[in-house]
Amino acid sequence: MNAKLTVNKSFHVQVRRNGSKNLAEGKASTRPAGRVPRIARLLALAHHCCDLIRDGIIINQSELAHYGQISTTRMSQIMWLDNLAPDIQEQILDLPRTTQGRDVILEQDIRPIAKTLDWNQQRIMWAALQSRSFDEQP
Repeated sequence: MNAKLTVNKSFHVQVRRNGSKNLAEGKASTRPAGRVPRIARLLALAHHCCDLIRDGIIINQSELAHYGQISTTRMSQIMWLDNLAPDIQEQILDLPRTTQGRDVILEQDIRPIAKTLDWNQQRIMWAALQSRSFDEQP
């Protein structure tokens, strides 16, 4: 007598940060792959901090730095991001998630652009940074 045995088990291939693959039980997560670039998170933080000051919840950047347990210099660097032209801010917030390695665009690369008050000059600097950053991507 030939008995057939069938085993049903759900599994998925899990890709780790270092690129290695692993079989995992159950269904795959519906969470988007990768992480939001740090510059996008910092820009969102800058917007939130500006709202706190505008709404009178926090008095100034110095108080924000105190509550955030960071230096006032660092808080200023984060707040400069709010000076970026709106279209540049939108592009930063729409950057693709980082799935492996370093973010394509780093905050230190954005600082000189954010310190420039002329939005047209910012756009020129942003375009140059984008072409450099995306050309270097593997």
